[in-house]
Order: sequence, then structure tokens, then C-alpha cells
Amino acid sequence: MGVGGQQTEAAVVFSWEEVQKHCSRNDRWLVISRKVYNITQWAKRHPGGSHVIGHYAGEDATEAFTAFHPDQTFVQKFLKPLLIGELAATEPSQEGNKNAAIIQDFETLRTQALAWMMVWYWGTSWTLTLLCAVMLATSQAQAGWLQHDFGHLSVFKKSKWNHLVHKFVIGHLKGAAASWWNHLHYNHHAKPNVLSKDPDVNMSGIFVLGSVQPVEYGIKKIKHMPYNHQHQYFFLLGPPLLVPVVFNLQNLNVMISRRSWVDLAWYLSFYIRYFSCYVPLYGFFGSVALNLFVRFLESHWFVWVTQMNHLPMNIDHDKNRDWITMQLQATSNIEKSFFNDWFSGHLNFQIEHHLFPRMPRHNYHLVAPRVRALCDKHGISYQMKTLWQGMTDVVSSLKTSGDLWLDAYLHK
Repeated sequence: MGVGGQQTEAAVVFSWEEVQKHCSRNDRWLVISRKVYNITQWAKRHPGGSHVIGHYAGEDATEAFTAFHPDQTFVQKFLKPLLIGELAATEPSQEGNKNAAIIQDFETLRTQALAWMMVWYWGTSWTLTLLCAVMLATSQAQAGWLQHDFGHLSVFKKSKWNHLVHKFVIGHLKGAAASWWNHLHYNHHAKPNVLSKDPDVNMSGIFVLGSVQPVEYGIKKIKHMPYNHQHQYFFLLGPPLLVPVVFNLQNLNVMISRRSWVDLAWYLSFYIRYFSCYVPLYGFFGSVALNLFVRFLESHWFVWVTQMNHLPMNIDHDKNRDWITMQLQATSNIEKSFFNDWFSGHLNFQIEHHLFPRMPRHNYHLVAPRVRALCDKHGISYQMKTLWQGMTDVVSSLKTSGDLWLDAYLHK
């Protein structure tokens, strides 16, 4: 037992100082409801992936654990062998830099929301070719929101059924891999807008984001791209290429490298069905071109919806903040309307989605007033924008980040 642990008749107890020492890749402890667990060896077998649980090494993971696991009684049987002790009675339930009052209020709100919403039980001419492409892109975008529901276990009460249908929807209807989506998306939810932990802000040096990364790149004289023009080349490299090129390559890499043969079978079934339908009408190369154009349209839809909630928000290194503060600093909402709800798959309520990732999406607007009241009480910014403002903020934030990079590159 390391320094900081004490043996009593009841249990081994630890201080936060001791817990926080165990945060390396080969030595990982975390705290859930004041219980201390050693996840070093088990992290590799974690169904959600080793990265998502590893993000909370040396930290309190109670809120993230509650948000991600619908059947906590079932999960406890995996936690029990990992239990090594608990926090000392003199230690607070969370690290000292976290706001205990807001955590308690949010827990109350979570309980009310889950009970009220019954979360566990719940949401060949050129002209004709263009119309066909628009219809296919629309169906792909809406299927994207649908697979998102199943991926977050928010449709069926039993997780097993959500996982099974998720594989069908994302694989057969969209031509993507459930394992790829789970790996990226759960990490995004665990640490949104956290550099090196959220894959959605890992731009591989093509873009610099927020106010911290651009200055770091500028000081180090890193210039993979002319970042002061990123708000312009975004329209060439962002929406047009993400789904048709980047996502396809990522999917293939994940399925092959991880030997996700079930996902690969569903992925192939999409293209078998697609080409069976369209090769007789357009030929093989015409069908490939149509598919790429559909992906091109879908990619624009996807990028604007997903980035307007996050890209203009705070992007920084991990500050180990409480769950609600971390999520609110990284997310914003778009005003509710019939079109906005449909267009974004109700992800215009991004704040509520991040706080309650397993809540059925049609309930977000019902809990939103309570979330906003909680934010007002604790002085946390709750941002609500129009659809147009959300989109323009994406471009303006890229320009601001690019200008910060240029200034640091030239003068620091």
C-alpha cells in the first residue's frame, strides 16, 4: 500500500493526494462514489475502450460513470474485484478544485429528470439525379441521428438491444462501423473540447482551435498550414472531405486493425445493397460518383450541425473540472424550432445531451429550463444561439484562432 493509505478495521482508506498519484498509463486508480478502484489491468477490457476510462485516472469519475452506464447494478459486479479501498472520512467526495454545491444540485436535477422522463423506457436525368442525391443525403443525415440514439443506449431499456440495432443502423443503413463510432464518440463525451483527449478537436495539424493551441503552435513555430487563412480553407477541407474521405478511411482502419468482422460485414452489406440498386441505373462508376456526391452533401450537413455547438466554445487542456462545468464550457445550444429540431436530430439541445447522454432526445427541451436555472444559480454560462449565429460562429472562431497563431508565430 502506497503512502497516503491507512488500514482500519472497516476498510483501507486513501487521501486524494494518494489517489492523484496513480494517473499514468501503467498505474491507474479512480474514484466512484467515494470508493477507490485500481483499473490498471482491467482498463484494456473495458467495453467502452481503455481511453475513455483512462481519462479519469487519478480523478473522481462518479458523474461520468452515472452518465454512461444505464444498469449500474450489473456494472457493479465488474467493479467489485477492482475495489481497493475508499476515501478517508476527512476527505471530500470530489477533488478540492471541484464545486461540491453544483455537483449536489446537478445530482438532484439528474434524479428528477430521469424519473420524470422515464429515461430507462425511452425517441436518370440530371434533375432527377440531383433530387435523388438530395433525398439520399437527407436519409443518411437522419439515419445518422437515429444511430446516435441507439449508440447512446437511449431507445430500449436493455443495453443489448440498443447495441444490436445500433450495428444494423450504422452498418447497413449508413455504411459505417459501430466500433469506430463508439471509440470516437464516447471519448468526445468523456472530455469534450479537451486537447489530446477529445478526438473531435484533434485536427491533425490542419486546423488550430480555441485560444490555447494556436499560441502554443505559434510559439513553437509550427506551420503545417497557413492557419491565419484556416477560416477560408475550412470550406475546402472541412465539410467537403470529412465524411467522404476521412470517416471512410477511419472506419476501414478501425475495422481491420481491431478485427471487427461483424462491423465489417454490416459495412459491406450497405455497399452490396447500394450497388445492387444503382449499378443497373448508372453503371458502376456512375454509382460510385453518386455515392460520393451524396456523402459530400451529407458531410456539409453533419459538420455544421456538430461543430456549431462545440468549435466556438472553450478548447483547452484538461483542467479536471466537475462534470457539469466541463460540459457547459464545451457546449452551446441552438434555439428550438420544428426545423432546427429536425435538421439537427434534436442535437440543438447539445447542453442537455451532454449532461444526460442516455436521455431520449425528444425530452431535452423539457429538462432544459431546469438545467438553465441550475446554471443561473451557480453563475455558469448557458449559451443559446440562433442557427445562423451558430454557423457563423464556427467561421469567426476559426479566424480568431488563426489570428492568435499568426501573432504568436511572428512576435513570440
